[in-house]
Amino acid sequence: MATITHLSETIPQLSIDELLAGFHPSYRFGEVSFNTYRPDPNQPSQTEAVHKLTGFAESVGKSSSGSFLGKLFGKKKETKNGIYLDGGFGVGKTHLLASLWHAAPGRKAFGTFVEYTNLVGALSFRQTVDVLSQYSLVCIDEFELDDPGDTVLMSRLMRELSDAGVKLAATSNTLPGALGEGRFAAVDFQREIKTLSEQFDVHRVEGEDFRHRGLPEAPQPLEDSAIESFAAERYPDKTLAVDNFADLVAHLSKVHPSRYRQLLSETDVLVLHNVDTITDQAIALRFVVLADRLYDKDVPIVASGKPFSELFTPEMMAGGYQKKYFRAVSRLTALAREGQIGEAAL
Repeated sequence: MATITHLSETIPQLSIDELLAGFHPSYRFGEVSFNTYRPDPNQPSQTEAVHKLTGFAESVGKSSSGSFLGKLFGKKKETKNGIYLDGGFGVGKTHLLASLWHAAPGRKAFGTFVEYTNLVGALSFRQTVDVLSQYSLVCIDEFELDDPGDTVLMSRLMRELSDAGVKLAATSNTLPGALGEGRFAAVDFQREIKTLSEQFDVHRVEGEDFRHRGLPEAPQPLEDSAIESFAAERYPDKTLAVDNFADLVAHLSKVHPSRYRQLLSETDVLVLHNVDTITDQAIALRFVVLADRLYDKDVPIVASGKPFSELFTPEMMAGGYQKKYFRAVSRLTALAREGQIGEAAL
């Protein structure tokens, strides 16, 4: 028999050590390696990325003359302290970054751009620097440039970590519709983080262009009266988190986003009553973080109400945070397809 819980009644409590323990590749990339990455033979940049990252992994934990202070005082830089993978969706950047994390020696952290900004919010900037300065490698997936404040925050964090000798690796997060606009880009990246960017070996990973693929078709929501019985029958031995959408959205404002991973720690399947369009941007951005954590953990969703293609307003989907919303809708839709029609979320 399925076990029933409610996320809207759960307050996760984490120590600093427990919070940091979550900075590792997600379930989807828990056992990947450079050997499990399958480069497209028609895209030599993918094979080149493997070679570059393999060499970079070997450099982790070793001293480098390319420190930030050395750069400022004009010392010649023999090696770069960071590597940055630029490319579109579906070319395996996260797989490659996770493979680097697995291959590198020493203490290391792996998280998304948003997770690091949330970590700073939970610990303070100075404590985050002090803690991560003890690591040999910090991997930042889905580096984003749509929030100037967060970009400046992360730029400063990366400069201080680089100065402390920490190796840095990052990937871009490019909206499919913007792939033709300039490769996310190295140009924007260099402009935003100025001197630090020059320490990065920026490598473009070419691959299939998914611009014309669009969002996967959202499954039709189920009748509200049937979703709990449907989920219990489909997942009889799982833990179901059953919540009214409005209650869950309200609860997210009371839980720091750095704790969303822990919030979902006991959840196998999410059952949502009466999904509706979110009109408040602050709430929408918190739900984006929840969507990422659900996707990381591969939590199927069974829902009633509106389809996830209508989760955000048209203005949000066309605004400055559009790539966040596009990603969230895509991921939630994939999880709903898995939960309701049994199609694995990729």
